[in-house]
Amino acid sequence: MARLQGNALIGQSGGPTCVINQSLVGLVEACTRSDAIQSVYGALQGIQGILTENLIDLGAETQATLEAVATTPCAALKSVRKKPTQDDAARVLEVFKAHDIRYFFYIGGNDSAETAHLLNETAVAAGYDVRLFHVPKTIDNDLAVTDHCPGYGSAARFVAQAIMGDDQDNKSLPGIKIDVIMGRHAGWLTAASRLSRVTEEDGPHLIYVPERAFSWDAFLGDVQRTYDAHGRCLVAVSEGIHDADGVLIAEGGEKDQFGNAQLSGSGALGDLLAGRVKAGLGSGLRVRADTFGYLQRSYFGVVSPSDADEARKVGHKAVEVATGGEVPHGSLVILREEGTPYRARFDVTDLANVAQKTRVLDDVYIEGTNDVSAAFLDYALPLVGELPVRGRLAAQPVAKRLS
Repeated sequence: MARLQGNALIGQSGGPTCVINQSLVGLVEACTRSDAIQSVYGALQGIQGILTENLIDLGAETQATLEAVATTPCAALKSVRKKPTQDDAARVLEVFKAHDIRYFFYIGGNDSAETAHLLNETAVAAGYDVRLFHVPKTIDNDLAVTDHCPGYGSAARFVAQAIMGDDQDNKSLPGIKIDVIMGRHAGWLTAASRLSRVTEEDGPHLIYVPERAFSWDAFLGDVQRTYDAHGRCLVAVSEGIHDADGVLIAEGGEKDQFGNAQLSGSGALGDLLAGRVKAGLGSGLRVRADTFGYLQRSYFGVVSPSDADEARKVGHKAVEVATGGEVPHGSLVILREEGTPYRARFDVTDLANVAQKTRVLDDVYIEGTNDVSAAFLDYALPLVGELPVRGRLAAQPVAKRLS
């Protein structure tokens, strides 16, 4: 396949992460080094920015600026949730032609892969030669084929440390605490709360993920037994938990263009669970609930070193593959090398293998209906990095002198 000469365009789409800009900068670095690419542009607000020709010259940015952007959370190019129509795809192709775009890199999750797949099919049908690549990003860690997604390690690190802190709070003032964590269809991020549990007494004591049907009776029984055993109970629960019929326990009425229900912008699930606990186990209990919400994906200073490194490298790899001339389109994936210590390698799969697909939490990582297995620790710890160590008082008792 002949090597294309022309310009490159980069877009960011979907929910931001702490390391999405590492991928952006990795792409810019590799594009500016490639003799196949003349100029590298950025589309502000993803596909929407292409439709309106709202482009910027990324090649004009200084290296110092790029490095500062790389360590800043959320989408430097600004993001979007827009499902393009066939007419939109045709318009995008016209913009590509007008700006001689021969390389397009779209950083995002499942929906972004779907968009890239549609654009590729449109380009092929029109006979326009362009390399279209999906660069993975999602804290949900639910992209098919890939072992893990850039953005997940840092978000999982935030969840683990937040739960560690909340567990200390719950030990200080015992009661029942419920933490709602992102995860519409997959429990990867909620599973990261398991990293907080070092001893049997540590929370979270109960973990509920969408991969298992949720039962009110079982939930109340689990909470009561845990409270009886420890005098307190810390619960981690995915926002997307549902009953045996697949009906969400708490669902907002708002949906995006891809049909995804809004779950993270509301405390409805936490309030519902806390209310049911009080009603079922006793109104005198100290019951609280928090929804972690969007903090999970954009918190400054809680970044996994391996996550940042791999996010930059998928940008480099995408340009390497695209300009190599052998693969016209695809989605970058991260795979895990066999053995220890942990090592990652990068590959590419067809866009059709990722678009509209969801990878759920593997069964081997789930224990029963309310916990995550120890096997998950081996999977997640290399992605999250070393966690803080809690200090624990020896609590040597002093003999009582009064009766």
